[in-house]
Amino acid sequence: MTDMTRRLPAEWEPQAAIVVAWPHAGTDWADRLESVESTYAALVAGITRHQAAVILVADEAIRQRARKRLEQHTIPADRVRFIELAYDDTWLRDSGPITLTDGKQFVVNDFRFTGWGGKFEASRDDLLVEGLVERGVFSTHARHHRIDFALEGGAIDSDGRGTILTTWRCLHLRHPGLTRERIGATLRDKLAAVRVLWLDHGFLEGDDTDAHIDTLARFAPNDTILFQSCPDRDDAHHDELERMHAELANLRTVDGKLYTLHALPWAQPIVDNGRRLAASYANYLVINGAVLVPAYGDPADASAARIIGAAHPGREVVQIPCRPLIWQNGSLHCLTMQLPEGVLA
Repeated sequence: MTDMTRRLPAEWEPQAAIVVAWPHAGTDWADRLESVESTYAALVAGITRHQAAVILVADEAIRQRARKRLEQHTIPADRVRFIELAYDDTWLRDSGPITLTDGKQFVVNDFRFTGWGGKFEASRDDLLVEGLVERGVFSTHARHHRIDFALEGGAIDSDGRGTILTTWRCLHLRHPGLTRERIGATLRDKLAAVRVLWLDHGFLEGDDTDAHIDTLARFAPNDTILFQSCPDRDDAHHDELERMHAELANLRTVDGKLYTLHALPWAQPIVDNGRRLAASYANYLVINGAVLVPAYGDPADASAARIIGAAHPGREVVQIPCRPLIWQNGSLHCLTMQLPEGVLA
């Protein structure tokens, strides 16, 4: 495989499976495990209507617990593969593999995972991709590539044609000693990208990822970007997200055209024990034949589902109850990592 042919696929391209890690009492979900497991079951049910799910479990007892919860949703057994593997947390978007392909061969990129800049223990999560390789998850056409550079999957978004969208806030905090040019060159090299588009604005209260792009703005087919808006001028997010909107409005495609932009609605503030939670509709998940959209029990849920569905035509729109997830500062996309078609053993 050469640098000229490999690329990071867009999320809407054909997938082999979605990988998730089942929550358990040894994770941060312990206090609200029942409600979070219900969200996981709904998520896996939505995935397996269209493709396979690879579910990581910490031990046999957790495998049996997960299997029992999934049986309540009549999920086809042949669409689920359990892998026993230790993990610190369940946010696989950030600790999971970032896979490049040329259509036949694959590079399973294994970036260093630091627990979002050392905020949380991450030693087991940093070994997660290697563990998947050792357990024979990937095909013989896949090469494992360990990279000594901190990068989380939620920090980047790919259009599948060589453009990476990211935020300076996150990457600068992960690599404070590196210039934007140096970080951009590393991203282009390791992700086989042509260019990197940077956003200098955008944040959500309650987000401890330091402004991951998958909470703010996402590529969609046909040179489209969906972004999280905040029309409420009295909300603390308004000015920053308006500045982000202005940045997006000035970005151009590789062909020199402006992107088509679609604003996602703003959920009313969700507060837990005085702490604002990050309820982003940009944190949706595209799978084969469907798009799974966060629902927060807010009047804006329906509008968000309609806008995201319209941007991904031909796909079923499935709303997943995500209010339990934002208690731990993430949502639907953060929990998952897609594997491109052909990469599984």
